[in-house]
Amino acid sequence: MVPNVDYHMHTPLCGHAKGDPQEYAARAIEMGLNEIGFSDHAPLLSHRDPTITMDMSQLELYHTMIESVRDELKDKLTVRIGIEADFLPGYEDRTRALLARYPYDYVIGSVHFISDWGFDDPIQLKQWDKKDVNKVYRDYYKLVRKSAASRLFDIIGHADLVKKFDFHPTEDMTGEIEENARAFKKSGVVVEINTSGLRRPIREAYPSPLALKIYQRHGVPLTFGSDAHTPKDVGRDLDKARELAITAGYKEYAVFKGRRIAEMRPL
Repeated sequence: MVPNVDYHMHTPLCGHAKGDPQEYAARAIEMGLNEIGFSDHAPLLSHRDPTITMDMSQLELYHTMIESVRDELKDKLTVRIGIEADFLPGYEDRTRALLARYPYDYVIGSVHFISDWGFDDPIQLKQWDKKDVNKVYRDYYKLVRKSAASRLFDIIGHADLVKKFDFHPTEDMTGEIEENARAFKKSGVVVEINTSGLRRPIREAYPSPLALKIYQRHGVPLTFGSDAHTPKDVGRDLDKARELAITAGYKEYAVFKGRRIAEMRPL
């Protein structure tokens, strides 16, 4: 049994995904999902990089593409229009203006940069060798808390992405995760169980089982996403994600419409 939503999937507009949105939707139907959401990478506001996000000039095309799939499949599949936006300190007002340009069903907020370092970018992997891993983790978690406090986002994406390349802190980070949980609860955001970590060197979903238990204890809702960058990954490992959620104590998950939780569905 799997949850019947997948809210995290991309399009070729981001520069590092393959497959048309129609192919992602077809795969979702094949997987038995009844609701999906596209959440491609919003244009970066700090600098332009067509290999990791869509360009500002492509934003209208993105919406046209997803609206077309939504309308075409309305009798077979619910298709939500979301977007994944980077949290960039100092760019909050510009991010808010960007997100106000179109109506979304949800916005995923993600931290991919610590200062100007793309810590999850394979091209920048060697920079980890020069870093204090404990400081990287603490800096990352601080940014995640700030992203929640900004109230720009509805869902916090892959809330411990910092572990992607299997670098582990030597200090206990439980206190940081507890702080995250308090920040998430206060701001009203939802966390996603993002299964893409199972396909990365860490071989663990985001967030960790420990973090999920902490978020559940603090009353932080959750939802699900595969972070698919190719149609074959749509809905991938959602059965495992469901088990992680149940083990952490969750009994339901959130679905969105118009940037609000529309329903809490039972696991």
